[in-house]
Amino acid sequence: MIVLEAPESTYSTERCPLPNRPLSVITVHVIHEKGDAMAFTIDVFSDLICPWCYIGKRRLSQALAQLGPDMETEVHWRPFQLNPAMPREGMDRQAYRTAKFGSWARSQALDAQVARAGVEVGIQFDFDRMARTPNTSLAHRLVVLGRQEKVEDAVVERLFRAYFTEGYDIGNADVLVAMAVKSGIDGETARRYLDSDEAVRELQAEEARARNLGITGVPFFVLNDVHAMSGAQPAEVLAAGIRKVLERGASSAR
Repeated sequence: MIVLEAPESTYSTERCPLPNRPLSVITVHVIHEKGDAMAFTIDVFSDLICPWCYIGKRRLSQALAQLGPDMETEVHWRPFQLNPAMPREGMDRQAYRTAKFGSWARSQALDAQVARAGVEVGIQFDFDRMARTPNTSLAHRLVVLGRQEKVEDAVVERLFRAYFTEGYDIGNADVLVAMAVKSGIDGETARRYLDSDEAVRELQAEEARARNLGITGVPFFVLNDVHAMSGAQPAEVLAAGIRKVLERGASSAR
């Protein structure tokens, strides 16, 4: 059983929810069976167009730094599509967000809130360069390939930066191949994988995990398969959650 922890101050705001889904505290079950590895596992459910997921990634890095160099962790990025019905070619961002939030002014106000939080963790969001809201299915496939190629974190970081600070359309296959190369993956390998039935099957299996957990917003952190935290929690809150799981494990081993 995984216990969800979500302080109200951050849970209610610093995450990207599914459209028309209420915020709620849930109890979820394990994602996968633990193997023999001793590393502390962190599964992060995220969408590559969710700015709070990018901020959450930086805050997680800060949390792990607080825990010290002896903390052995294994972080995996799990796919979650906020807009699964988004057309394959994506949509004009201003038109999409105006419809979603009721006005472009409201969208810009939310962007400003995100930008302020981004500065605190070293991210310079450039929303003016973001012309389209993409379908992220292909981008998530690339993350799965990155895991297979042992460059998962590099792929995730490269895609976040490409979209949020450089204005690339990360729903475009050619853009994704270029990002794969910059992350250390052979370009032809990436292109073949993105267009393969294998990629479709593996992404569907990954996304089924999120549905089974009942996740309604991201980022969503699952710590060692026993504890979950929702939202882009501050680094000290994430670090405290990790310590709590470590202490529980040490206590149960006595």
